[in-house]
Amino acid sequence: MTAATPLASSTTEALRPHAEQTYAAEIEALAKADDRQRPPGWQLSPWAVAQYLLGGQAADGTEITPKYIGARRVVEVAVSTLATDRALLLIGVPGTAKTWLSEHLAAAISGDSTLLVQGTAGTAEEAIRYSWNYARLLAEGPSEEALVPSPIMTAMGRGSVARVEELTRMPSDVQDALITVLSEKTLPVAELGTEAQAQRGFNLIATANDRDRGVNDLSSALRRRFNTVVLPVPDSAEDEVDIVSRRVEQLGRSLDLPRVPESITEIRRVVTVFRELRSGVTEDGQTKVKSPSGTLSTAEAISVVTNGIALAAHFGDGRLSPGDVASGIRGAVVQDRVSDGVVWDEYLETVVRERAEWRDLYRACREVGA
Repeated sequence: MTAATPLASSTTEALRPHAEQTYAAEIEALAKADDRQRPPGWQLSPWAVAQYLLGGQAADGTEITPKYIGARRVVEVAVSTLATDRALLLIGVPGTAKTWLSEHLAAAISGDSTLLVQGTAGTAEEAIRYSWNYARLLAEGPSEEALVPSPIMTAMGRGSVARVEELTRMPSDVQDALITVLSEKTLPVAELGTEAQAQRGFNLIATANDRDRGVNDLSSALRRRFNTVVLPVPDSAEDEVDIVSRRVEQLGRSLDLPRVPESITEIRRVVTVFRELRSGVTEDGQTKVKSPSGTLSTAEAISVVTNGIALAAHFGDGRLSPGDVASGIRGAVVQDRVSDGVVWDEYLETVVRERAEWRDLYRACREVGA
């Protein structure tokens, strides 16, 4: 027999620590100097939560790294919503940092981002409400000891923020289990003839994908319980380059990738390719291009660059080159070998090839596709 694998390990060994663990020092520094009014159950004031997300400097000089790069008003609306009795729905195309923002909001407000329900086509109503320890249920009958609370039920009892990811992926009848929770702030337990009441500080953040519209649309009754905030793609290429650079650096540290010298040139080129194919026109507005079937999100750009750095560090000369990112770009663009292959070939010939400073990228991409 093999030894049992432990279910938990120290945070220093975790591949991806939770936000409240990674940024504990920043949250503590903000809390110490935070003299503004805090809603019930919040560890920071709304103003300090916004500062935690947008970055800056705490009163003691601690640097607060930006978690979200975008319009300040988007963050302010999201934070202020959670200070009311309305839940927050973050909507956007894939890669617009919905999950990232959701996690950091919960971490800054409640100090716990782990009360999470992952929405899928197979998510059952028990994931929203509660389930049972069936061994105890059969032996003792329904009891509080046999009840297994869902993350949302736990958050209600603690007065914390719960999270639901990919809400529109869940079946409509499962989604509607949230209506009583969000409107009455209670969760009936019919088997015990009782209910769980939400404590002050409880709220819920849900995310939904723009591309999933029509999969399991929210009922009008449920949608009314949310304040919806649309997360846009980064406004400018510079913003997107900044986001990719920061996340790649963070991922590199967490994965212990060998240090690769400044690679802003290749990051900028990856971002430019993705933005042009996404928008259907080149940066200068002179050439129209076809868009592929995939999303080409900022998250995918981060993945392409991170993989390129791993290639450069382990199999290259330690410098990120066009050859290190070429296969990743092609893999992200060409989801459908026929239709996307045509789009990619046309873009290479009409755009990449015509840019003298991109000839090395053109050759690398052609070698990958050969």
